[in-house]
Amino acid sequence: MNDRTQLPCVRERFLRRERRSVQAARRFTAESLTGWDLAGTDRADDVLLCVSELVTNALLHGVPPGRHSRLLLRYDGRVLGIEVHDSGPGVPRVVDDGDTGAEGGRGLLLVAALSDKWGVRERELGKAVWCEFLCDPLPAPAVRGARAS
Repeated sequence: MNDRTQLPCVRERFLRRERRSVQAARRFTAESLTGWDLAGTDRADDVLLCVSELVTNALLHGVPPGRHSRLLLRYDGRVLGIEVHDSGPGVPRVVDDGDTGAEGGRGLLLVAALSDKWGVRERELGKAVWCEFLCDPLPAPAVRGARAS
């Protein structure tokens, strides 16, 4: 029997428009990955980096003063979904690889390169930028003294 507490398969956090929200989002995501047995997987660092990039983009470009962004994490046992909702106008764009003079947009290049899928969904107020990762949890540790069948 598994004595560990499993986290709900959907978790969310509202983030203020301030620099320390990126760190808070990473910490929240790391806790979620641990609760879903994904913390030691080969995708964990990629997930954390993408959360940092998406939250940073929302805070810099999508969250008007006095508003919050929303980080939504979903895990169904196979696919980990990340969504960052903000109330700002416009749709983020990915900078062309050859545009060496551009000051921004490379965060979405990282998200596109590291995730299995990503996109932008318009909302009534603002947008949601999302990405997905195919993730398998780490196998449960063997119980001492258990016999193989």
